[in-house]
Amino acid sequence: MAKSFDIVIFGASGYTGKYAVKEAIEILHNYKWAIAGRNMGKLEKTIKDVEIFTNTALSNVPIIIADINDDKSLRDMTAQAKVIVNCCGPYRFYGEQVVKACIETKTNHVDVSGEPQYMETMQLKYNDAAREKGVYIVSACGFDSIPADMGTVFLQKQFNGTVNSVEIYLSSYFLNGYEPKGAGVHFATFESAVYGFTHANELKDIRKQLFRTRMPRLKPLLKEKSKLHKAKEADDRWCLSIPTADHSVIMRSQRHFYEHERQRPLQIRSYTTFESLSNAIKSVLAGLIFRKYTEYNCGKNLLLKYPEFFSFGFASHEGPTEIRNANTKFETLFVARGWNEKFENPNEEITIPMNKKMITRAVCNNPFYGAASKAALLSAVTIIDESQMMPFKGGVFSPAAAFKNTNLIEKLQHNGFIFEVVKTEELKAKL
Repeated sequence: MAKSFDIVIFGASGYTGKYAVKEAIEILHNYKWAIAGRNMGKLEKTIKDVEIFTNTALSNVPIIIADINDDKSLRDMTAQAKVIVNCCGPYRFYGEQVVKACIETKTNHVDVSGEPQYMETMQLKYNDAAREKGVYIVSACGFDSIPADMGTVFLQKQFNGTVNSVEIYLSSYFLNGYEPKGAGVHFATFESAVYGFTHANELKDIRKQLFRTRMPRLKPLLKEKSKLHKAKEADDRWCLSIPTADHSVIMRSQRHFYEHERQRPLQIRSYTTFESLSNAIKSVLAGLIFRKYTEYNCGKNLLLKYPEFFSFGFASHEGPTEIRNANTKFETLFVARGWNEKFENPNEEITIPMNKKMITRAVCNNPFYGAASKAALLSAVTIIDESQMMPFKGGVFSPAAAFKNTNLIEKLQHNGFIFEVVKTEELKAKL
């Protein structure tokens, strides 16, 4: 059956979906695209709002009605598209139905999830079916975790040797002296985090079933730094080790490369940075409260009922303003250590001291929504244009596993992302 559209943006009337529609004007101008959701009135308002914001006529953009609770409507939607860009979260509740419909109608699927339980469950349940149908299901194609996962691929390609370990530093800045006002993220992002922490204990059983190959014991061992410390490489900012989806996504990619390409996996440690010690301490306190409340149903319900209070104003149902988004910049810094030499055996114990250090970075503006939407749309375009460069002709993948051999990084660079080498230096053996 011929597909009517190259790409359909599902959940287009939501906060993230509206950004995807805005970015589609530029990114998808050579593709046939449509928007979809359950409410015609809200979808029509989305079109009008984006027309006003971008001064672009969009009356010719087709609208498809599809409801997450109506499997037939989902299949009718997915059957019309080569790729579904799913912006409808939290994916714990609204993701699997769309993935299932995509596989049934031989439709590719990307989303902007940052939910490890959902992503790894989809791989566990649907990888074989997706491969059999010849479709790609790729999650974490937004802010989680394109900069970190594809940034790691960029680093490894530039290193031109063997990487042993990478320390990742995540830093947020405001441009042009902008003083932040209002929320930093939309409630849906906060909601996903709440349910992610609430159900974190599920991951152990999922991974036991999903990851059956034992990874090699790598040396020298990359140890986690103290809970609160300063990092010279990250402009002497205060740093904390905070759980993120990036780590789980990167490790899925590294496992794929080890199992299918015989590539030595990386050791990864991730840190969030703060401009001041007071901000770091506030984050610790907020994190402790957040984690404790997610342990109990009553606490979880309070978090969801009063997101602004429990996030110290960082999350709200209205979401961040356009001005705040436009003036937010995010940097993912990679500090890698390893060897100039290329060691082909991934299980080899390397006895010579590490002799090379490289620092790279990935940078984007409006990271949580604007850049996330760009990344998701460019991932969809890459599946359409370069599926012959992707693995196994189908399956459920993390971004780097799916797009390593494509031109996705170049596409991102042409659309406002920066991937660059900051510094390379020789490491001297300790006497």
